Amino acid sequence: MFDVIKSAFKSPELKKKLVFTIFILVIFRIGALIPVPFVNSSALLQTMGDGNNFLGYLNMMSGGAFEQATLFAMSITPYINASIIIQLLTVAIPALERLQKDGGTGREKLGKITRYLTVGLALLQATGLYFLLRNRGGFASEFISGGWQYFVAAVVIITFTAGAALIMWLGEQINDKGIGNGISIILFAGIIARGPDAFVTLYQNFRKGGINYFLAPLTVLIFAFVIVFIVIMTNSERRIPVQYAKRVVGRKMYGGQSSYIPIKISMSGVMPIIFASAFLSLPSTISLFYTPEVGSWQYAILNAFSPTGWIYSILYFVLIIAFNYFYVAIQYNPVEIANNIKSNNGAIPGIRPGKPTVTFISKVISKITLVGAFFLGIIAVFPILFTGLTGFNISLGGTSIIILVGVALDTMRQLESQLTVRHHKGFLE
Repeated sequence: MFDVIKSAFKSPELKKKLVFTIFILVIFRIGALIPVPFVNSSALLQTMGDGNNFLGYLNMMSGGAFEQATLFAMSITPYINASIIIQLLTVAIPALERLQKDGGTGREKLGKITRYLTVGLALLQATGLYFLLRNRGGFASEFISGGWQYFVAAVVIITFTAGAALIMWLGEQINDKGIGNGISIILFAGIIARGPDAFVTLYQNFRKGGINYFLAPLTVLIFAFVIVFIVIMTNSERRIPVQYAKRVVGRKMYGGQSSYIPIKISMSGVMPIIFASAFLSLPSTISLFYTPEVGSWQYAILNAFSPTGWIYSILYFVLIIAFNYFYVAIQYNPVEIANNIKSNNGAIPGIRPGKPTVTFISKVISKITLVGAFFLGIIAVFPILFTGLTGFNISLGGTSIIILVGVALDTMRQLESQLTVRHHKGFLE
């Protein structure tokens, strides 16, 4: 990895892209420190509680900017939600499906729709955040009465919305002029910014005696093992062999070679974890607005969905598996894959074209999806089990580690591919 980065800085063009990416990330971190006017961030921090709710999820995605009520408090969550909604709608709405298959022009139109939807979701989310802060004492009394309240509301809501739109624009600038996927890089930077705090917390607990001499090095070793495990599973894939028949076009013969269709174990990435986390965080988020009496059935239900309980862990694991199958089903169509193989005069050895090929691909995807779902479930539930057994809360959970490793590997692959292209002299020299 370090050799790739070192070689990239030797290339003037790649060096320019890397410097530009770093510059955008610096702007992102500066924006994450600029407070929103009129807001008392301590009230928001108290509202978050232990962070085991939807607000804690937003804080993780923003790299700690949410708990400080800064310009980039909502981070890239509106853009991620908008992208997910558009992906789901492309399956249900034929017009959007045609745009998706229409090449660069169609994808550009889908990008514009995603941007507009991002701003709309950001405005909606900023409005909800304003009223949450208002109900929780996030503003001084003079800012929520009289004529001031309308001005303060407009400033706060517009500032939060503008911050989300600015982050989306920064991510697109990285896509155009930098290295890697812009939104993923920004998410990576936000999560990695919380890493030092996690190690400081570990060290402070160790100094205070909260962690014994055996648990501290064990935590570091487990953390390293989880990273290695994620790297192995992220790079693992099942290759379906494809043999292409020879065909004559004019005086030339094409085909006759063997290839394969790679199917990765972690096809859906962290999306199932994000879906499951958002779904299960609803009860704890409701408790922020409604506190039932101790002993009532409402209290029992909300307490059963506590993120530290065994019911939560079981549901979390099951929902990750379910959402993993759902996400893979809308992303991979075995019929379309089989038709593409047939249209290119290809066939899977030992499998007849048509329905048998569709059945074979469906079985392979189903098995790989199950393995990937268990992989995501184990990584996501492990921090909860570790906290329950040791009493030590891991600040960087399984979702954060998967995002960090996935973005790092993807960026390194892009660097390697661009280095290969620039070192290739071509056929004319």
